[in-house]
Amino acid sequence: QPSSHRTVLRPSRPHSAMLGRSLARAVRPRLSRGLATGETYDMVVIGGGPGGYPTAIKAGQLGMKVACIEMRGRLGGTCLNVGCIPSKALLHSSHLYEEAAKGWGPHGISADNVKMDLDKLMKHKAKTVTGLTGGIEGLFKKYKVDYFKGKGEITAPGSVAMHPMEGGPAQTLSTKNIVIATGSVPAGVPGATVTVDNDAKVIVDSTGCLDLEKIPEKLIVIGAGVIGLEMGSVWRRLGTEVTVVEYLDRITPGIDDEIAKKFKQILEKQGMKFKMGYAVKSATNEGGKGKLVMDPVGGGATETLEADVILSATGRVPYTEGLGAENVGVKLGARGMVEIDDHFATNVPGIYAIGDAVRGAMLAH
Repeated sequence: QPSSHRTVLRPSRPHSAMLGRSLARAVRPRLSRGLATGETYDMVVIGGGPGGYPTAIKAGQLGMKVACIEMRGRLGGTCLNVGCIPSKALLHSSHLYEEAAKGWGPHGISADNVKMDLDKLMKHKAKTVTGLTGGIEGLFKKYKVDYFKGKGEITAPGSVAMHPMEGGPAQTLSTKNIVIATGSVPAGVPGATVTVDNDAKVIVDSTGCLDLEKIPEKLIVIGAGVIGLEMGSVWRRLGTEVTVVEYLDRITPGIDDEIAKKFKQILEKQGMKFKMGYAVKSATNEGGKGKLVMDPVGGGATETLEADVILSATGRVPYTEGLGAENVGVKLGARGMVEIDDHFATNVPGIYAIGDAVRGAMLAH
């Protein structure tokens, strides 16, 4: 299984800054200030994550008529809603809990009967997320970016259909330029039968692992990349027995070997267990318990592990489902990535792409 970290380099300067300048040069001479609803936009951005929302805001600052379409119903993308921000909130809170429960003694500080109220922890995480996503909506209003809650589909050059979240007929937006900023979604486990069902909270991806309703006794993590180890660390600190299953013979592929080895030693010292060199065959929900079947990569007998929760964390892939790339001939490359040149332009004039949807490491900032 691939790790959650890819090492292909993308252009060195931030996408939104470069794209804003590039489109400013292309669009500024023909700005459409003060257009009524239904008339042509200078730019429509599909996706309101860390690539899409700064692009929309920058374009608005430059005086362009801009629309941003976001299917989640909340701006900020994976990072703010189900990635960097909520995971760091849980990491921070779980670190404070572990310090209070186990780390203060050597300093002469006694704290008896330290408890974790998981419901309050999750409310704190949600409040952190809501505050940040609401702030982006305020910036959209300030810079006159039209915000549509729905799914964007490119139907023709210069035309985007906005399918509303609540259902109903699509609204067509005419535009001079389109920016694809649709981000990424959790990848599956290659060659294995792993059906993620976040609602059942037994076989989950990183999104589901952020919203568990109780602290599991045992957690299996498929994939020793940064996402799996981060989530595993949160729940281990809260008392869960965590076992990480990895196809390769090392953790965090793409990170320096010496750092990875030392990192693994630290995690093992903290209590995390590792099963290296195993290929997962299946992960199933057996009556509310997770069952994982795996084979040693080097040969040997099939092994089975059981846990309350199994986390599939084998990386992320670009999200282009329903984008309409085929309607206009936008080329997609390996693993569904939108192909671009060094100026983020696709092969179709007037259509650009940025962020996790294109080549390079999937980093929000």
